[in-house]
Amino acid sequence: MGEGRGSYLIHGIMPLLLGLIGLVWGSLIMGSELIGWYGLLVGVIMGLLLIPLHRKLEAVRMSSIVAGTAGLIVGVTISRFIFASLSALLIHIDSGLSASVRLLLDALFGYFGAMIALQRGKELDLLSLLRQLKEKPATESYKILDTSVIIDGRIADICETGFIEGTLVIPQFVLRELQHIADSSDTLKRNRGRRGLDILQRIQKKVDIPVRIDDLDFPEIREVDGKLVALAKMLRAKVITNDFNLNKVAELHGVSVLNINELANSLKPVVLPGEDMKIYVLKEGKEYNQGIGYLDDGTMVVIDNGRRWIGQTVDVCVTSVLQTTAGRMIFTRMKEEAEAA
Repeated sequence: MGEGRGSYLIHGIMPLLLGLIGLVWGSLIMGSELIGWYGLLVGVIMGLLLIPLHRKLEAVRMSSIVAGTAGLIVGVTISRFIFASLSALLIHIDSGLSASVRLLLDALFGYFGAMIALQRGKELDLLSLLRQLKEKPATESYKILDTSVIIDGRIADICETGFIEGTLVIPQFVLRELQHIADSSDTLKRNRGRRGLDILQRIQKKVDIPVRIDDLDFPEIREVDGKLVALAKMLRAKVITNDFNLNKVAELHGVSVLNINELANSLKPVVLPGEDMKIYVLKEGKEYNQGIGYLDDGTMVVIDNGRRWIGQTVDVCVTSVLQTTAGRMIFTRMKEEAEAA
């Protein structure tokens, strides 16, 4: 109700205000009472004509008004530059004609600037633009999967936990390599290739991460590892792999690598010298009288003097831990021997 009264008040004041301006302009500035009355009449008529325009402006979105105003300012600015470049030609022309040319240019370019801005109003919607800038990340993150990590399969589990962000990129040449392995006459290779294809299908269907199949190839590069490095450099992406050689080659070329094996090693429980554990002695070790066992995560445990306990679960005490690029090895000896020492 308040907005309606305010609108009616503006509509009533507008003709009176413009009429008063016309009267003052004619009487005081032009020095003629007759022109003043004509100015009053013209001002009132203009005020009445502007009422429908004001009603239409009330329904116009603020973004459109901002866009139109910006377009008008840009258009007038361009017209002033053009007029300044033509001023040398207009210097000998009557000042009234020169002013008319400037006014015509301002009106023409201002009109076209406002119209272009209004027609592109959706693109110049400031609120929408700010919203998009807020929602869109500064840079899109790409992770390229190589053949070994797809066949390995653990990448699907990691993706399902939500630890991987960004877009997973699967190059077409990796798909071709997987298909070639799946079509192999060797049973083991064929099973590995089919497993890789199943893992990809699982990632596409069950993992809530964008997956992109990239058709970009590098015909001048024969090896798949080289193609992966070239694609990663082009996309500014990281390579996810568990291939030790690819890991080194990528690092030499300045490409970031996420190694699944390194991740798995970092997540293994910390074992310190002096700790006790139970271990199943699976087989004989390389050195004399050694026994070999494995933890649940696959870590090899070497038991000194454990050969005679093969096939049994024994209590051992950790003596040292060796961390290598291939993994971790835990050296132990029988708990009774450690206590006796």
